[in-house]
Amino acid sequence: MNTSPATILDYEKQECVRANESGLQPVVFIHGLWLLPNSWDRWARKFEEAGLVALTPGWPDDPRTVEEANAHPGVFANKTVGEVADHFATIVSTLRNKPVIIGHSFGGLVAQILAGRGLSKATVALDPAPFRGVLPLPFSALKSAWPVLGNPANRARAVPLTFDQFRYAFANAVDETEAKALYDTFAVPAAGAPLFQAAVANFNPWTEVKVDTRNPQRGPLLITSGENDHVVPWSVCNAAYELQKDNSNVTEIVKIDKRGHSLTIDNGWPEVADISLKFVSRFL
Repeated sequence: MNTSPATILDYEKQECVRANESGLQPVVFIHGLWLLPNSWDRWARKFEEAGLVALTPGWPDDPRTVEEANAHPGVFANKTVGEVADHFATIVSTLRNKPVIIGHSFGGLVAQILAGRGLSKATVALDPAPFRGVLPLPFSALKSAWPVLGNPANRARAVPLTFDQFRYAFANAVDETEAKALYDTFAVPAAGAPLFQAAVANFNPWTEVKVDTRNPQRGPLLITSGENDHVVPWSVCNAAYELQKDNSNVTEIVKIDKRGHSLTIDNGWPEVADISLKFVSRFL
């Protein structure tokens, strides 16, 4: 599936221009479902303080604010993994320097897709959604996805999470007060299509949810797993690592203690960002 360059928003174009004019090493952050690019704001500042130039593009048609997203949830509907990957590939292609790519959840899947196309200098996939060939399906992952997968009509819809659903899927490793703050600050509806695509990827030879793990141009890759992640537990992350580790480039995996799926936005985010920055800095 091809995404027209016209789908790139003005602020995304401006980020690319800024990165190119800076001459610095660009790092592209890719968010996952139920979040927006603003979930990376603190990460972007941290990486820029380390001497990189940060870009936080959205998925196609992403609203700029949580308020706008919750007021107009339909904009998220029918976004597929292939469309999202091609959108980010178009953005990356405008950069003069091959970027570091860091993605979370389905953003971590997209980051691996782009790395498999040879588009990344180094990649960090934070608790990434599974791709074709990743076989484990833990109960907690199925329960986390059930608000979407439980109704086949959700494939063409944008689906919000209730607080209780968000608490189980994202914020199980923080206390109730922080969980509520994270929900109010970051949670937005999400496209149902990617979850249905991932659910049947191992039965569909033509799926968009696939990664070229063998490409020698893939670059170094770090996969992280939050110890308490319900959405993408260790068994899923490790299965992805097992498929990626035969690549000729460096492939590593790390389990991060006491973190759940909200590891990019909760109180433990600095530790996760430090792990990511330390890894990519080895290859710059």
